[in-house]
Order: sequence, then C-alpha cells, then structure tokens
Amino acid sequence: MTPRGWAVLTLAGLVVALVVAGAVLIPWGRPPAPRVDQLAALRSLPVEQVTRGRAFHGALRPAAWSALAVGLLVALVLGFTPLGSRLVELAGRPFGDHWIAQAVLGGLAVLLLADLVTLPFAAWRQTVLVRYGLSTQGWSGWAVDLVKSYAVSAIIGALVLLGFYAVVRLAPRWWWALGAAGAALLVVLLSFVLPVLVEPVFNKFTPMEPGPLRAELVALAERDGVPVRDVLVADASRRTRAVNAYVSGLGPTRRVVVYDTLLREATPEEVTSVVAHELGHARDRDVWTGTVLGALGAAAAVVALFLIGSWPPLLRLAGVDGIAQPRAFPLLIALVTIAGLVATPVQALVSRQVEARADAHALALTGDPATFEAMQRRLAGVNLADPDPPRWEYLWSASHPSTVERMAAARAYARGSGR
Repeated sequence: MTPRGWAVLTLAGLVVALVVAGAVLIPWGRPPAPRVDQLAALRSLPVEQVTRGRAFHGALRPAAWSALAVGLLVALVLGFTPLGSRLVELAGRPFGDHWIAQAVLGGLAVLLLADLVTLPFAAWRQTVLVRYGLSTQGWSGWAVDLVKSYAVSAIIGALVLLGFYAVVRLAPRWWWALGAAGAALLVVLLSFVLPVLVEPVFNKFTPMEPGPLRAELVALAERDGVPVRDVLVADASRRTRAVNAYVSGLGPTRRVVVYDTLLREATPEEVTSVVAHELGHARDRDVWTGTVLGALGAAAAVVALFLIGSWPPLLRLAGVDGIAQPRAFPLLIALVTIAGLVATPVQALVSRQVEARADAHALALTGDPATFEAMQRRLAGVNLADPDPPRWEYLWSASHPSTVERMAAARAYARGSGR
C-alpha cells in the first residue's frame, strides 16, 4: 500500500477514535434549563446591569468580527496565491535559501504578518475595555503583554517549525505519520509545561494566605477527593477588573488558580462556590479530556493536511511543488484557519457541556444553590457579561452556559433538593 493509502486509513482511524472519545468523555446528557426558567432569571437581574452588559458586547463585536474577517482574508491570500511562498523565500534569502532559514524565519514571518494585520483590532478591543472600566492596564502595560505573547509564540513556533521540517527531510514519504505522532505528543507536553513555564510570564502566582478561606478550600478539595497541588492567587488586577478562577495542569502540575479580583469582589462563600466548580473540572479529569481530544484532533489534522494539501490544484494556486516544502507553509496555515472556523462551534458546544457538568458538581458539593446563583450574578455584573446573548453568537463561540442558564440550573437544583 502507498503512503497515501496508509494516510487515508490512519485518518479514518483517528476520526473514529476522536468521535468515540468525544462520545464517552463529554457529558452530552445535560440539556440546558427550560427556557421559561432562563427568562425568569433574566427578569430578576437589574435592568441597568443587563443593558450595560449588552452594550459592552455590542461595542466589542465590530472589532472581533473585523479581526476574524481580516485574519481569514490574509490567510487565504497568503496560502492560495504565490505571495505566501515568496514571503518565505524572502525570509530565507539572506541565509542562502537554507531550508532551516525558510522553515523557521519564513514560517515566523508569515505568522507575524497575520498578527500585525489584526493588531489594530486588538487595540480597538483594548479601547473598549478601558472605556467600560474593565481593563486596568495602560497602553505601556498592554504593549508589554503583547510583546511577551509574541515572544512566547515565537519560541514555541520556532521549535515546532524546526522539528516539523526536520522530520519532513528525514522521512519525506512518511512525514505525516511522524508529524501526527509529534503533534499529539506536543499537545500532551504543553498541558504539563504551560502552567509551569508560560503562565508565570503573564501573571505572578502566590499561594493563598493561610486563613479560614484557604482552610475551607483545602477541606473542600479533600472532601471531594481531588488531589490539588496548591491553591494560588494570580495578580490579575494589574490588567483587569474581571473576576475568574480556573484549574490547569496535569498530575504534579495541577493547581487551582483564583484571581485576586475575585477575592476582592466576592464573599468567601462565593469564592468557595467558584472553587467547587473548578474542583469539578479536576475530579472529572476535564484537563485530561481536553488533552486527549486535542491530541487526537492535532494528529488527525496533520494527516488531513497531508492528504488535502497534496491536491495539485491547491499546490498550483500556492505556487509550490509540494505541501511539505517550507515555501508551502502559508498554504498549511490557510487550511488550518479554515478548519479552525469550521471547528469553532463544535469546540464551543463541547466546552459548554463540560462547564455545565462542573456547575452541577459545584451545586452538589456545596449544597448551596443560593450562593451559586449569587455568584453568577456577581460574575455577570463585574465581568460585564451579556446574561442572555444572541442565539447565533452563543452557538458559534460561547464556551460557557449563559448567565441565565446557570442561574436557572441553580434554581432547578434548589427545587429538586427542597432548598
């Protein structure tokens, strides 16, 4: 059998594995609360809070959708015309068109160009955040974080590009197989490494101060049977007034992170409710679930790129001879961008199901639906959430249930438990 035939079989196997893993690991049997309960929850929120949240998101939308459209356009132009391959050649020319220079410098040049053309829209978004009082950063702080982001992306990107094209040269007929395995391994590796090496670049993390709240959170984790390395506080207030908490890492790197803004804005009971939600992610191994699905998806994407990218009409449009050439990297980016757009609503749906399960876990663990609902009100108010976003936007990109869904779920739990 030819390498292409093996690639077809491998892709079919990876897709089946991805579907099976998604069916088994994702809690699909969690329908949202009835719409009538959601509307009742919406009516209970202060009108001015709802109005301000909707105005805020209305102000953000033009920048977000413009960035999406311009980014897509640039990716298509660079990938489906010879312009992208010429840019890669130009980056490698001072180094004698060496393949490493084309692969690393050319690839980074393409990625940087895509970032730069959408930079005005990122600045536009920042002006909206400042105008509505959600951002606490000046332009200098914003620029420093932006440069840090570019630097981290460049380091990771350079290593990935070098490794990928080295594999292509070592195994020109079977690079897709080694690349798929490498992509899956990279996803797993980043799940361990990002919390330890990358997150501290953007925030300072300190252990939560000893006291009644920390003791309650540690006891809550022990009661839940969740091994957590530590409960950390992130200095999020240096850039935002938004409140949040999250769980990250795997095994020895797993930790619950609480924003310092959450400690400032919320009551201890509400903080406990949020951490209970995060413990739900840890107990149900949601980071592992995301890692497994991400690894399978990344491996499938590499094989699919090999098959689709070898189509002669696409190669002629891009002005390259083969998809594995460094000059064809813009074509790869164009195909990945299109695939990302198609996958966005699916990823959002998966995320909402996982978050809904964590909400249910928090309610069961604390047995306090009133505090859970109060926390959702506070989250929506401080973070300027649209408590009931437009349906099309919700289905397209919402990673969490809406505020009214979460409030209605708390009320349903209260009715079911007699509270």
